[in-house]
Amino acid sequence: MRFDIPAMKPADRYKILASAITPRPIAWVTSQSAAGGRNAAPYSFFNFFGPDPATIVLGLMARPDGTLKDSDANILETGEFVVNLVCEADAQAMNLTCIDAPPDVDEITLAKLEVVASDRVAPPRIVTAPASFECRLLHRLTLSAAQTLMVAEVVMAHVADAYVLDEQRCHIDTGAMHLIARVHGAGVYLRSGDTFQMDRPVWKDVAGNPGK
Repeated sequence: MRFDIPAMKPADRYKILASAITPRPIAWVTSQSAAGGRNAAPYSFFNFFGPDPATIVLGLMARPDGTLKDSDANILETGEFVVNLVCEADAQAMNLTCIDAPPDVDEITLAKLEVVASDRVAPPRIVTAPASFECRLLHRLTLSAAQTLMVAEVVMAHVADAYVLDEQRCHIDTGAMHLIARVHGAGVYLRSGDTFQMDRPVWKDVAGNPGK
């Protein structure tokens, strides 16, 4: 089956792409306006895009009426935010923060989240998150009236001590974090768990054994 994506309605494009490109990690974004108004909201158009500089990319959609969501408005105003990863124990609290609340509602308070001050940016980080990344905006791309893309540099990372296997070698016990991800359909999530190992092939080994 072929799908002519540019010719389709945005909602149908979403169905095809979001159903096929999975799982998608969740960025539980905490942001803050210049006046100090706080916000927390989850976004699954998110990933890590390289280490030099340490770069994350975050896709944000506008509200149905075309206005900016609080996260987008806060990041545009201050250039700062925190990406908190979501463990299964925080799933319900994360889900509550995606509520369509008025702009003056503090979702951090609504979801009874424990937060602590960040080191290098103004927005706080979520204490229960297995890992949090303080970010500063590098570029904001307006792709359409409905969609923007944030490219940001990670300026500080926090990983809960329980998940740090070797601080000097930067080895993290990712599986123990029990992170969740978004998959297809409305409200469908994925637990992390079943993994398998494949080592990257080395050319000299493959070239020396052409029949294998």
